[in-house]
Amino acid sequence: MKKLLRKAEFSFAAALVSFGVFAATSSASAQTVSSPKKIDSVVAHNPIHFKHNSGHAKPNAVSGIFNPTDIKKAYGIDQLNRTGKGQTIALVEAYGSPTIVNDLQVFNQQFGLPAANIEVVYPQGKPNTDGGWALETALDVEWAHALAPDAKIMVVSAKSASISDLLVAEDYATSHGATVVSNSWGGSEFSGEASYDSHFNHAGITYLASSGDNGQGSSWPASSPNVVAVGGTTLNVTSNGDYSSESAWSGSGGALSSYETRPAYQSNWTNVVGSKRGIPDVSFDADPNTGVYVYTSTRNQGQQGWFQVGGTSFSAPAWGALIALANEGHSQSLSSSEVLNKVYSLAGTTGSTGYRTNYHDITTGSNGYAAQAGYDVVTGIGSPIANQLVPVLNTK
Repeated sequence: MKKLLRKAEFSFAAALVSFGVFAATSSASAQTVSSPKKIDSVVAHNPIHFKHNSGHAKPNAVSGIFNPTDIKKAYGIDQLNRTGKGQTIALVEAYGSPTIVNDLQVFNQQFGLPAANIEVVYPQGKPNTDGGWALETALDVEWAHALAPDAKIMVVSAKSASISDLLVAEDYATSHGATVVSNSWGGSEFSGEASYDSHFNHAGITYLASSGDNGQGSSWPASSPNVVAVGGTTLNVTSNGDYSSESAWSGSGGALSSYETRPAYQSNWTNVVGSKRGIPDVSFDADPNTGVYVYTSTRNQGQQGWFQVGGTSFSAPAWGALIALANEGHSQSLSSSEVLNKVYSLAGTTGSTGYRTNYHDITTGSNGYAAQAGYDVVTGIGSPIANQLVPVLNTK
């Protein structure tokens, strides 16, 4: 994401930005297009930069654009006999997308994915259409479904990008059956943010948030100790599509919180976080140069169709899908605290057997802070070795 368009005094109606819809092209002839800036007295929606692929989406992992098969293979998700059955992944979106149901069908047909169980809800009535947020919605929905194809997808569309409206959508998801709630949005931290952290603290529900796409820095709700904060990497694969390496993506949000104290699950990493909450907790591919295919027919600055998209907006719903896979077959789905405690306890200490077995520890790259062995405020604990991590996440 780009920086907030202006600096503001933060209250409950803090300025918000959409994280992660920043994309590179899969076509050398495509032109860069920027969406218009949107500002009112309290809301800032960052400009979205992308390049349009006017052709059809085709598998092409080696050139840096990934389809669902590529991502599943790289992270070992294809080795799991799980589909997210019985789970509900809620995606909280500002404005949503009026074409998301049809767009998801196009995405599914292109990549041979099963039809989705999708519900689109508008807790405050249908909002205006915004092309940038429609692209964000398409990214979240298409990839949550791609990685957990039998999970129900609940698209909860807020009336605007204000915190108050987004939290109405958050609470709707909480009270209407979600087991995972993913948030690809956030804003600069503000005094008093902790008083709203209770929106993300409910038994049997895991809440996730993108850490941001502007490099070094903290944001809320990723800073909430009740949220799984997800950062970003640059993913490299072999010519066969196998995992090769990852480095910290320079745009990955991450820092120490200005207001939230260190949670108990980060107590093994006080040498990094000190007395404050460290952001993020985990990471996943996010670099737009190693981005993923997304389809939207809602026009954004006159463009529609296939896009190559990156950012921590991809990382958060991807991890949300993994948690849905972990919950499958269990009578009780995981809460955020259970996921966070397990993520850190499985890692243990730098270089431990559990760490090496379950995670890619990312030690190169920087967002302004350098990635390092063990926990860091660029990539957190690291990215998942899903075939090892997912089966042990929802175990006592």
